[in-house]
Amino acid sequence: MKAFAQLFLSLDETNKTNEKVRILKDYFINVPDTDKMHMLALFTGRKPKRQINTTLMRNWAIEASNIPAWLFEESYHVVGDLAETMSLLMPQNTISSNKTLTEWIAEINTLGDKNEEERKLWLMDSWAMLDGQERFVFNKILTGSFRVGVSQSLVIKALADVAGLEPATLTHRIMGSWMPETYHYKQLVEEQSAGDNISRPYPFFLAYPIQETSEKQRSVEELQSTLGDSSDWQAEWKWDGIRSQMIKRDGKIFIWSRGEDLATEKFPELHPFLNALPDGTVLDGEILSFRNGLPLPFNVLQTRIGRKNLSKKILEESPVAVIAYDCLEYAGEDIRTKTQSERRVILERLHAATPYPEVFNISVMIDFNTWAELAAKREQSRAMIAEGIMLKRKNAAYQVGRRRGDWWKWKIDPLSVDAVMIYAQKGHGRRADLYTDYTFAVWDGDKLVPFAKAYSGLTDVEINKVDNFIKRNTIEKFGPVRTVKPELVFEIGFEGINRSTRHKSGVALRFPRILRWRHDKPKEEADTLDSLKALLGE
Repeated sequence: MKAFAQLFLSLDETNKTNEKVRILKDYFINVPDTDKMHMLALFTGRKPKRQINTTLMRNWAIEASNIPAWLFEESYHVVGDLAETMSLLMPQNTISSNKTLTEWIAEINTLGDKNEEERKLWLMDSWAMLDGQERFVFNKILTGSFRVGVSQSLVIKALADVAGLEPATLTHRIMGSWMPETYHYKQLVEEQSAGDNISRPYPFFLAYPIQETSEKQRSVEELQSTLGDSSDWQAEWKWDGIRSQMIKRDGKIFIWSRGEDLATEKFPELHPFLNALPDGTVLDGEILSFRNGLPLPFNVLQTRIGRKNLSKKILEESPVAVIAYDCLEYAGEDIRTKTQSERRVILERLHAATPYPEVFNISVMIDFNTWAELAAKREQSRAMIAEGIMLKRKNAAYQVGRRRGDWWKWKIDPLSVDAVMIYAQKGHGRRADLYTDYTFAVWDGDKLVPFAKAYSGLTDVEINKVDNFIKRNTIEKFGPVRTVKPELVFEIGFEGINRSTRHKSGVALRFPRILRWRHDKPKEEADTLDSLKALLGE
């Protein structure tokens, strides 16, 4: 654990990419193979199952710290992170431990067989033998809140250098469902292990965004200078669903989400079309709710996401289908190096042969001759229940991760309203001492009605100014939340809006964020609830 805790601390202390890669390589070189795999699992979101709930941990931490509960809670509100609060308040360790990361996680995994008192004794003993930094990382793992400021691509690059492999090869090998207890380092780095899992998806190719602007329409001249001749590109609608890979190998079918969740059983409507595909086929596409051959808004699909049991009612209210837009494997052959146009021909051939056209759709090509024509068609996105347009270079291979150049997403300008900040709460991590999480409201008559929370979009300088205002203009305190004098106005952008019976405002927003601070607007000129609801029609 000492080496892993030091890795976490060292990565947190630098923002230089090359230095992070060096730190990661040093770790991989100096720890046992088992620790390499457990670290890789943690850094790619494969956390051990939570064995102790947060309430129990909090109560036991108060006991171990020997302080009143109110003081612990006040400390937590200041620090903003439970794992860090627990590590800071406890006395220094009285003994030391040389257990490896693998050994600690093995102990965590056995806690499911222990009763509550046994778990408490184990946790108290564990805290006593870890120093402050080790205890912080240990708590992060236990609470399931482990995150680190380094991308998966950097971890892969460092390990690929150490193992003598291509990063793309290694990326593919860690896709899918594996755990470090059963998937060993030797299997990972040996060449013959690359295709030993028939369920394994390919790494997703991600589009690079054409940035939002404050203009109503991005200039055609800018598209021309960035992308070149329009005839080199194909355009499709950008759908708002669940990005997925659908696999048929060895007579078995698998559905993977982009988050590497195996979702085969969550979409039973798709099984017949997948079973009808030729063996050795992998499709990339979007799963959406569909009715009468038309896609439905994402909030309809949301009603079935996360449900363990799909009732007949849910299946009837939110039926799903696929819009496929790429083929990655055909007849058992990896065809990602073929051009976009060549892969499209194969995809169209599969679609033409399906006996299930009601659930197996392919992305429709948008016909255009000039960038100006495409810009005009982009304005139809909301009417199509789409987020905008995807642009794909016709001769592009299917790559790994987000790559600038061959795939672009050109999203429509967000919907927006001007709103008044009425509540604030402190952030987490490096912003734990700053008010960065805000609640916004619009006018309903002479009252301000809250409708959205947002925490992104401001610069560090702006955050400091807002924080200063909040501290000088707090009206009431409710635990960590501050009621703020309603004075500051911000433009809030969002991707979509839907009716909601769970919110006081009657609406729910999709991906709200701060577009800009409206210094020029007094609170009286903020938008109304009626103007917000009028956007439901869009």
